[in-house]
Amino acid sequence: METMTNAITIEKSKTSKIHDVDFENLSFGSTYTDHMLVCDYVDGAWQTPKIIPYQPITLEPSAKIFHYGQSIFEGMKAYKDEAGKAWLFRPLENHKRLNKSAERLAIPELPESFFIEGLTTLLQLEKDWIPETPGSSLYIRPFILASGTGFHASPADAYKFIIACAPSGSYFSGKVRVLIEEKYSRSANGGVGYAKAGGNYAGQFYPTQLAIEKGYNQVIWTDDNNHEYIEEAGAMNIFARINDTLITGPTSDRILDGITRKSILEIAKDEGIDTEVRNITVNEVVQAAKDGTLKEMFGAGTAAVISPIAGFGYKGVDYDLPELSESYATRLKKRITDIQYNRAEDKFGWRYEV
Repeated sequence: METMTNAITIEKSKTSKIHDVDFENLSFGSTYTDHMLVCDYVDGAWQTPKIIPYQPITLEPSAKIFHYGQSIFEGMKAYKDEAGKAWLFRPLENHKRLNKSAERLAIPELPESFFIEGLTTLLQLEKDWIPETPGSSLYIRPFILASGTGFHASPADAYKFIIACAPSGSYFSGKVRVLIEEKYSRSANGGVGYAKAGGNYAGQFYPTQLAIEKGYNQVIWTDDNNHEYIEEAGAMNIFARINDTLITGPTSDRILDGITRKSILEIAKDEGIDTEVRNITVNEVVQAAKDGTLKEMFGAGTAAVISPIAGFGYKGVDYDLPELSESYATRLKKRITDIQYNRAEDKFGWRYEV
């Protein structure tokens, strides 16, 4: 593992914004902490990270991020337990996926030590920003953008790695209704769907807005070929429970290898829940909704953890899902969040103390 040759420098903010924040009423990702981490890639190498006051960044108009979209990111959270200790959830998986995305977008890979040491140093400085309100957490956004300049269509020669943080409440509230997409695609075979590239999300906004105008909250994405298979739910992986079997699609060029997704599969196995990782057709889901064997569906991702789906629309018909007193979604979410907030045993070794 490559290690940093110099210690991370810290420039502390002269004043703090923390006293202006209502931690009991946090929206998601719109209030930012006092500091951020910045690390530049220049002259063929990542330089020593530094922590500075949260502030705007300056880029030239010719920076390649603006023209060719070389941008990747991760989503993580820090949690505080009842004793005031701070925890991360599977951070090494985020680092691995960041580099997987970097490789696909021709961005230099970031050494593990830069990611983990930079992140933990930042969180130790910002520990008071981790909310203690139940259900709240400190959302963490590591990202890399192309800062190198030039209008030539080629990879940049300079990049910025930044970590910014935002104390946040719940991502979703209330019942989520989704529309199964019949025209637009999130990604394609051979594409960048498996990477957390910024452009993947930009391309989702328009179809999602069309769904919102029809009264839905999100889109269920289908394959790019015949729109035959269920793939993702908005910006999350998707699970369907037919009878007592929990089903999710396999990861591929098109589907993100979600950390919450893989955690759900491991916990479900530990709970004795039957799981299947396979292609699931739209027709199968519709038929199961018609005959009553579709017990539940939910999205899974870092921001929401698990977001139950109350119903879906397809070809002009709406299908309601039953309200279960003991759902897999509730059961699995409790297992994951109990680990994240250090309320239960972590038999998987996922919890990481800051």
